[in-house]
Amino acid sequence: MINKKEVKNIMIKVTAQHEKFINAAGEVYPGQSEFSTSQIKNVVKETGCPFPSWLTKKDYRVGHGTYSLEMAGIAVQNNVVDLPVTTVGAPSIINDIIVVPEKVAEYVQFGHFKDLKTMISSGIFFPVFITGLSGNGKTMMVEQVCAQLKRECYRVNVTVETDEDDLIGSNTLVDGNIVFREGPVLKAMRKGAVLLIDEIDLASNKIMCLQSILEGKPYLNKKTGEFIYPEQGFTVIATANTKGKGSDDGRFIGTNVLNEAFLERFKVTLEQEYPSNAIEKKILVKQFEKLELNDTEEFATNLVTWADVIRKSFYEGAIDELISTRRLVAITEAFKMFENKLKSIEMCVSRFDSETKSTFIDLYTKVDADAQVEEEGPSYEEQIAELQKQHEAEQQAQSDYEDPDSDENIF
Repeated sequence: MINKKEVKNIMIKVTAQHEKFINAAGEVYPGQSEFSTSQIKNVVKETGCPFPSWLTKKDYRVGHGTYSLEMAGIAVQNNVVDLPVTTVGAPSIINDIIVVPEKVAEYVQFGHFKDLKTMISSGIFFPVFITGLSGNGKTMMVEQVCAQLKRECYRVNVTVETDEDDLIGSNTLVDGNIVFREGPVLKAMRKGAVLLIDEIDLASNKIMCLQSILEGKPYLNKKTGEFIYPEQGFTVIATANTKGKGSDDGRFIGTNVLNEAFLERFKVTLEQEYPSNAIEKKILVKQFEKLELNDTEEFATNLVTWADVIRKSFYEGAIDELISTRRLVAITEAFKMFENKLKSIEMCVSRFDSETKSTFIDLYTKVDADAQVEEEGPSYEEQIAELQKQHEAEQQAQSDYEDPDSDENIF
């Protein structure tokens, strides 16, 4: 090793090529700062990064055919940056922020809540796959279980672009130093937390980087050479709208067919349904209470009945859309702002096509017979008639007005 006091203060400008080789060298030779010519060629061959001709200068040579990244370490000056490569294999940055979900006072337990609570509280590594239609409380159930148990929960929202760097972590520049910043997976492992992978069926094959982690085994960080051992209590929970087999009906475009070996690593699959009518009414009543809206129990009952009829029609294949619990909650929030039932419902179902929207609104007026009379404002014709009446009244007022300065009044 080199004596740091002997490091030469040789200024270099850090470019993308410098970073590419440093990151690549950290992957192939974790924690190593001195490289022989053959090792440098091997890094280039293994990773495809450009040959670091900037490194193979006599200023950085520490022996016959051996070059040191440490010899390039300098301080930051304007656009000239220190390249302290001893940090390539430095300890990972660990975020000490506590990530226990906030407890929702009005949350109503239903479905597999108790089962999931039993699994998480056991402390056993037990990967769970939760599937169900959109807006039925899958993610909130996981978060509220963790909130009740005061367990940390790292939630990762997956897209097709999610890759190993997003999940595991990557090398990055911090204050001029190249360090490895851990992703949510390693943070959850170290802290014995719950790793919640949301919408996992949107992922590409890059999600396979979690293969060994789903076995509950230690993970070898290729970028640092460190083995990360999962702490007691660490487990993985995934949510999805499908079972990882894609969406045949096209309702969940973008979902992918997941690798069978990957899916097999989940111990159990929980099928989440929409809550029963009684539970859903309780959810809406509590929501109205949270919004400080009184005398809304009948409205809650009508909303639940309305949604139930629509869902039954959906399951029978009569219609292609349905009303989720999430959308019912959205209607209560809209009602808080507009104090108008039909307007609130109309705004919240306008995402559907015109025919479906009209059908849903018409169906609600049949469930709530008073809604049409109670909520219906003046028609277009009535509004025009009222404007015409106002206009005639203004004209009459002008004709009745006598100008005191007119000649007729003077004489």
